[in-house]
Amino acid sequence: MDDQSELWLNDIRQIVSEHAEAKAERIYLEHFRKSKKALLMRLGESEGIKTGTGQEAFAYSHPEYLELLEGLKEAVKVEEYQKWRLRQREWKFEQWRTEQANQRAERQRYGA
Repeated sequence: MDDQSELWLNDIRQIVSEHAEAKAERIYLEHFRKSKKALLMRLGESEGIKTGTGQEAFAYSHPEYLELLEGLKEAVKVEEYQKWRLRQREWKFEQWRTEQANQRAERQRYGA
């Protein structure tokens, strides 16, 4: 493997790592959202809200829950950005590989 291809692959590995971290954060927040809802429903119960529907409404409208949703929104944004950044880098790498193959074929045709 030559230096240029190693650079491309190192770049792809870095982006894969960043994408994996972004996806892990998004999944964590999706699962934590359920725990946060349960905790806030309990808080609503301790504040005298008797019905499950009322506790759920309390949890969904609580500032901490809304803040969590903003974090989840940002995590999805970062994950999608990393996913498409990775795809673009893969496409460029494949384009580079094709160009290299074309150059080799041309050199063989002309005996260079």
